[in-house]
Formats: sequence, C-alpha cells, structure tokens
Amino acid sequence: MSFRVVRQSKFRHVYGQGRKRDECYDGIRITKSSWDSSFCVANPKFIAVITEAAGGGAFLVIPISKTGRLDRDYPLVSGHKGPVLDFAWCPFNDDVIASGSEDCTVKVWQIPENWPHRPNLEEPVVTLMAHQRRVGLIVWHPTANNVLLSAGADCVVYIWNVGTGEALVEINCHPDLVFSASWNYNGSKLVTTCKDKKIRVIDPRTGEILQEGKGHDGAKPQKAVYMKDGNIFTTGFSRMSERQYSLRKEDKLNEPLVQDELDNSNAILWPFYDPDTSMIYLCGKGDCTIRYFEVTDEYPYVHFINAFQSSDPQRGMGWMPKRGVDVNINEIARFFKVHTKGLCEPVSMTVPRKVTARFVPLCRCMPRRRHVVAMPMSSSTSERACSCVCSRNSSRTTCFRTRPATFRRSPPRSGSKAPTPTQC
Repeated sequence: MSFRVVRQSKFRHVYGQGRKRDECYDGIRITKSSWDSSFCVANPKFIAVITEAAGGGAFLVIPISKTGRLDRDYPLVSGHKGPVLDFAWCPFNDDVIASGSEDCTVKVWQIPENWPHRPNLEEPVVTLMAHQRRVGLIVWHPTANNVLLSAGADCVVYIWNVGTGEALVEINCHPDLVFSASWNYNGSKLVTTCKDKKIRVIDPRTGEILQEGKGHDGAKPQKAVYMKDGNIFTTGFSRMSERQYSLRKEDKLNEPLVQDELDNSNAILWPFYDPDTSMIYLCGKGDCTIRYFEVTDEYPYVHFINAFQSSDPQRGMGWMPKRGVDVNINEIARFFKVHTKGLCEPVSMTVPRKVTARFVPLCRCMPRRRHVVAMPMSSSTSERACSCVCSRNSSRTTCFRTRPATFRRSPPRSGSKAPTPTQC
C-alpha cells in the first residue's frame, strides 16, 4: 500500500534571502508614528517610505535602481499639513501615488520623470476633501482606473473618482474605526474589519452590507484579505492576546474553515496575498520573521511552508507587485523590509531550481534530438550563438551542420573531400 508522507506542492522549498548592504537603501529617517501602517510601498519603478519631517507630513520616493546611502538633502514629497499615515501606488500608473494624512485630506501625486530633483514636490495633482477626521487607510481599486478608497477616524468610507475629484459612494455602516479594507479579485465586493470586532462584506456601488459576521475575539486590530476564490483570510488576536489567523467563506463568516494560533506576540500581523501562487505572507511590526503559507482546497486549507528569519526587527514592510519581480531567478515575491535604524532591505522569495544553469535551444529549426544544441545563457543577455546554419523552404525544414575545426584531431589528408553538410 502506497501513501504520501509529505504534501505535494510546487512551493514547498521556497526560501527568503536578503540583499547585501550595497544593494539596500540607507540613510532613511523613518517616521516615529505609532499608526498601524506598513510605512513602505513599492512598485516596479519606485519605493516610497514615510519619513519624519518637521512642519507637516512627508514621504520619500526612491527609484528602484538608486541603491546605497541617500543624501541628507534628498527631496521629499511634502504637501500635507499633518503626518502621513498611509499611502498606496496606483496599479495602472507607476508614477501616481495617493496619500492620507492627519490633516483630514487625501492627496494624489504625480511623480515627475526626472525624479529625484530639487526642490521638494509640494503640489499634488488633486486633493480629495470629505473626511472630518484623520485619514488612515488608502486602497486603490484593482480593476478600475482612477477609483480610490479611503477610510478615516470618522468611521466613514469614501470611494472616489480621482479624475474628477468627487466622491462616488459614501459608506456609513461602521459604528467604529475601520482597521482594514480589501477588494475582491474583480473589484465587485469589499471586505472590511472594524473595531467592533466584526467582518463585513459590502457592495461598493450601493454601500449595502451583504454579509456580516464576528471576527477575532481580541480587542487589538484585525486585518482581512479577499482571496481569489472568494474566501476571506483574516488575522487578529484571541481573548488571551494570542495572534491568530483564520480562513472563512464569505457567506459563513461566523464559522471559520480553520483558525489557528501563532504565538503570544503583541505585534499586529500584516497579511500579503499573492493570487498567482495562492500564498499568504504574514509580517508583524517589531518581528524578525516573515512567515508564509500556502492556501489550498485540502484540509487544513492553510499550510505552513517556512519562515524567513533575520536578526533585525522590522519597522515597516513593502510589497512588490508580481510584475516587478525577477522571473529569471525564479523570484515569486519581493519585500522591502524597513529597519528601525533607517535601512530598507530588499528580501527575495525564490523557488529553487533543480539545475542552476539555464539551457536554451540554439538551433532555430525543429531538429531531432541528436541535433539539439543547448548552451547555458546568462540572465543579463539574450544573445544566442549557434553553429548551425538553418535554411527554411516551403516544403521542409533542413539544418546544415559542419563539424567545428577545433574537433579535428588531425588535418585532412591531401586530396580528401571536405566534410559535407548533413540533413536533418
């Protein structure tokens, strides 16, 4: 009788690796705010980090290629009158970023092409004003351009049309502070967590509550993420202040499919979900580890894979979209770990390959196996050198190969015929 001892998975051996010091971003004056935010966001072109600035709120925008130590007078994006609490890059334009602040406003910025330049960027493209208290949550719509969600301490959620600067929908169904908000895969639904310990599934067009259920029992903030299959993944705390995660169906929020405890730390967990690989990464402010799980249809549904550990605690964490990872090295995710000492360290999650060298067929025709020529190709170039001279005609494909001169053990005898091309 045969049975499986180890669960089969393509991502069972995923490992994390931090970059060297010269490949990091140093000299960042990270903010001292105690707000529940990741303090760092990234896209394939820039990374942004909230900094400590006098006279208002500001954040840094650093090109991905500009590694090393920053200048002391590095330009800032400073237009808020209060500290910046949350921000997010637009998924449709890598030069557009939205920020929310304690000055009760949401500002949308256009990063110029020649960034960084002097002086600071202080004029936003548009300012969205409707909140009566500080704005602490910014989320872009995943499938509709120029649609932005903001939530503030006034317990109101607004959905904006950034192009016109007007509020499309006002959602007033939350009795207390909104901790998190997440769109589903196609942007037709919205899930939120609130300080009243409830999880709500909302119709974003009308603001109507579609489903409502009890979340985690702890009083500390809890997060919720909509998954690709319609399930909802949540993180929170128990009554004994133990950190928990759970997986729920959107129509049965009161009955978790699985709920498990992690540890007794008091750090809030940030869930980062990758819909392409169905993996969840859990990071906590003040932790030194990044735990990652794979979510499947088999019980217990959420499978622990491994954890990336380091010696330095993380002050913030940025998440690179999938279109910004390096697929040539089998990278499936990349984080930007913000240290308390002002260092931003990229951390790559990689699937190991069986063969270290990458082999590509050099012959352009459809040859037989004995004529296949495979050579390792460097990731920095796409040039291919082939000793074959392929000629194609309308009737068949022919490949003519001659033996290289370096393989001849002795020069040809006088009067002998030259080697003739062979036909595939």
